[in-house]
Amino acid sequence: MSLFWIFIVILIIQRLSELILAKRNEKHVRSLGAREYDAEGYKVIVLMHIGFFVSLIAEYILLGRTLNPYWLPLIILFLLTQLLRYWAISALGYYWNTKILVTPGSSAITRGPYKYLKHPNYIAVVVEIAVIPLIFSCYITAVIFTILNLIVLKRRIKIEEKALSILNPN
Repeated sequence: MSLFWIFIVILIIQRLSELILAKRNEKHVRSLGAREYDAEGYKVIVLMHIGFFVSLIAEYILLGRTLNPYWLPLIILFLLTQLLRYWAISALGYYWNTKILVTPGSSAITRGPYKYLKHPNYIAVVVEIAVIPLIFSCYITAVIFTILNLIVLKRRIKIEEKALSILNPN
């Protein structure tokens, strides 16, 4: 099995594990009265991430892409991004989710990376979407999905900020 396929399998297992964690967290915060915002927008994000994997695999196979000559610094950047992502997930605890769920009576998290950055998890996702295809010279996927991801996240952050303003109306 090539490095590409090993990497893809690990990513898919990682993402599926995160969805299981998100579902568990969703159940917990919904039991506390959490309200979901932008359920329709969530479907678009899911489709975009599925499209990302399809595009990445298709470009790699159909265009005969190979490992980027700068793969090592790109993998290091990817791994640093994973540290940021999991630091953010850990800081949010049960409040981490792939959906926008706001629990009444809670307050915005200000520990971990949230002490320094407003949206560390989204920063990590932006870097991932750009870097993963670059590791394997999939430049088309890197450009298209980086742009799509920025568009989707800009909208999502606006909705999330509005939803979170309910917690801290100042």
